[in-house]
Amino acid sequence: MFIIVAGAGRIGSEITSIYVKKKHDVVAIDRDPHVCETLYAETGAMTVTGSATNLRILRQAGADKADAIVCLMHSESDNIATALLAKSIGIPRIVARLINPIYEQAYKLAGINHIVRASDLLINQIMIEIEHPAVRKVMTIGGGKAQVYALTIREKAKVAGMTIKDVTRQKGFPDECVFMGVYDEEEDEFHITRGEYALQPGDVLFLISKSQFIKQAADFITGES
Repeated sequence: MFIIVAGAGRIGSEITSIYVKKKHDVVAIDRDPHVCETLYAETGAMTVTGSATNLRILRQAGADKADAIVCLMHSESDNIATALLAKSIGIPRIVARLINPIYEQAYKLAGINHIVRASDLLINQIMIEIEHPAVRKVMTIGGGKAQVYALTIREKAKVAGMTIKDVTRQKGFPDECVFMGVYDEEEDEFHITRGEYALQPGDVLFLISKSQFIKQAADFITGES
């Protein structure tokens, strides 16, 4: 897949690095030449210095053959302008970070396929980092509406020994949170779990959940008996 990342700040640089490691073709665009030089040196990704709101810069980055563009600039107007240009060129997937919710309708009108709401993700992640540092966010899906999380079953956890079916039937466990699988570090195996699987201490549990319910699920799973 050929991906353009418009805006190589902290998040843009991290996403560029991840896509490069996954063997995708990535081009990052940023106004700051130093940022572009650093990103190229650290990841090997092709970079273009300039504004993604400029059609010439987009074409220089290869927008005519891009499969997707991710708009991560600090200005809502820049993200919208870039999305409009990307749509006019024919880029099929347009993803953008929404900073201020009042611009959501404008984002949709600009042809942005997937909107990531920065404030919701940030608030939820801060709460998780403070209250459940062992819980790791693995990825975001559905435009930020849900996330995949990983957490380790502790030795004294009340869910240790319980089957997944029993856990999901408990009053304190949210219906909007689903078990995806378990990684057994001792056996170095990933299990696609079913309801009869019994959780064991040391299991790394993968969950998919709407962001507002992961704290409730983590409270339940990490709680000690």
